[in-house]
Amino acid sequence: MACNFTITVVIISVMLILFRLLYVFYQSGKPLKTRGSAGLASPLSTLIILGSGGHTAEMLNLLSVLQKDRFSPRFYVAAATDNMSLQKAQLLEETEDKMETSRSQFMQIYRSREVGQSYITSVLTTLIAMVHALWLMLRIRPQVILCNGPGTCVPLCVIAFLFKVVGIRWSSVFYVESIARVQRLSLSGLLLHKLRIADQFFVQWPQLQKKYPRAHYVGCLM
Repeated sequence: MACNFTITVVIISVMLILFRLLYVFYQSGKPLKTRGSAGLASPLSTLIILGSGGHTAEMLNLLSVLQKDRFSPRFYVAAATDNMSLQKAQLLEETEDKMETSRSQFMQIYRSREVGQSYITSVLTTLIAMVHALWLMLRIRPQVILCNGPGTCVPLCVIAFLFKVVGIRWSSVFYVESIARVQRLSLSGLLLHKLRIADQFFVQWPQLQKKYPRAHYVGCLM
């Protein structure tokens, strides 16, 4: 009897998880209901994931046209070994609106894999990055996540997806593939696209949209 009961519980649990996954996939990409009591759109807490080099330059270019009052407060996250990206983001915030700078926070996360690091040793660093990502996501709990390809975004987006499944927080992930990706997606983009973790996936080249029909072609954003 005990064995049958255990099997039944396992089957029911698996079915509930599957139904929840289907619900998450169905709801992904739909607008968030953020109307306030007066009928006005409420600000959305936003996590912005930065990457070294061109990733940060592209992201800051996108942020320059962002409605700051709509996406607030803003949390910037970059790899622990990347101080330059956070400095650039802080400069952008200070330049555009000194009053709003106080509503922005700048944080770092352990990198899953350094450039040139072996795949064997990256298993441990990836696990550390996942734990750190979990801690950050529990602390931030953003409604919107903006990213454009750095490996740093994968652990954070995976945790955000798991939060959706278990009902902790619903974070809409918006992924913009780097303009440098002309013929194929980056590894980060491929993972978030194939696993359906990104709610909205944007590419800047028409040939990429043909290869990945669920992606949205938006043209050159630079």
